[in-house]
Amino acid sequence: MKDKRHIAILGSTGSIGTQALEVIRANKSEFEVEVLTANSNADLLIQQALEFKPNAVVIANERQYKHVSDSLTNHHIKVYSGNESISQAMEMETIDLVLTALVGYAGLKPTMNAIKYGKSIALANKETLVVAGDLITSLAREKAVNIFPVDSEHSAIFQCLAGEWENKIEKIYLTASGGPFRNKTIDDLKNITKEQALNHPNWQMGNKVTIDSASLMNKGLEMIEAKWLFNLKPEQIEVIVHPQSIIHSLVQFEDGSMKAQMGLPDMKLPIQYALSYPARLKSDFPRFNFMDYPELTFEQPDTKTFRNLALAKEAMKKGGNMPCILNAANEIAVQAFLDDKISFVSMPDLIEECMQKIHFIEKPTLDDYESTDKETRRTALEIVKINSKKINI
Repeated sequence: MKDKRHIAILGSTGSIGTQALEVIRANKSEFEVEVLTANSNADLLIQQALEFKPNAVVIANERQYKHVSDSLTNHHIKVYSGNESISQAMEMETIDLVLTALVGYAGLKPTMNAIKYGKSIALANKETLVVAGDLITSLAREKAVNIFPVDSEHSAIFQCLAGEWENKIEKIYLTASGGPFRNKTIDDLKNITKEQALNHPNWQMGNKVTIDSASLMNKGLEMIEAKWLFNLKPEQIEVIVHPQSIIHSLVQFEDGSMKAQMGLPDMKLPIQYALSYPARLKSDFPRFNFMDYPELTFEQPDTKTFRNLALAKEAMKKGGNMPCILNAANEIAVQAFLDDKISFVSMPDLIEECMQKIHFIEKPTLDDYESTDKETRRTALEIVKINSKKINI
């Protein structure tokens, strides 16, 4: 009998983490859960631990440690707490692959530590490569570690490149649904509520990613991630709006031919592919039927209305610590919008102001990234505080 692949899931209680556990539940002969981590959803983490019997769990919120520990004390499951423990858990020799499903900047340190200790990475945390793509990819090459993309768009590119590793890419096209506000004007967006922004037409995601999708920042972050994942130049990456979300992305080769990966919008498929690569495991996922989608349409994104995409392109071209600034400012902007402190259309204003104010570093170190992230968040919070009373929300 072949050995199971031992999986650590960082962010097991979030959207990607729970779907990954669905994949593992359906393929118990293939996978074993080794580590589960959560931020503060202790009850769900306990429930998952009791079902999957991991070697260890980590709850980032230290105030929840006793609750988790007491609940698992008789089940031979090690319990740790704090963000530092998440990184340290990646050193366990029994881990084969780490699924990084943490949201935002929090994914950077544990992913780097996992790579240092030679673990393969299934990457659902795009911010890791957005913030420090040069450091992550260099370290992965040094340690001979594979990074398997989990985002549906990057998984699509990865699948299109299978068997094509020696052939040069001319261009890639990342598809975007356009979100809930496709074809809206800036005037239409001025009084958008968070409830409207969280109502995505095609995908079920966490709040932060859903707001990013509505503002097209998600696609901007994906462009920067694709640059590092596939070793591309900014001019080789384009975004195209595809409202049906059936074609998940395309690759154009230097002979002009194109390959696309298609399927119904379901994150479990790219998750399963990343966990099982190079094998394709049999699944009972719903199948695509061409007759259900007689038309597949495409549009240019509106970067004047959805300025976040233009800002992300600018950050990608500038390089250095600019994508780190973009990411940190965006995380503060999204939370401020969700907290009703700024309007939907004010988010790009906040991000752009931070990109102008924060000191640019052409070749940043890890310490530079950490200081940039902290400085940007501090600056963004000050801008929110000053402007929130002036904004019509």
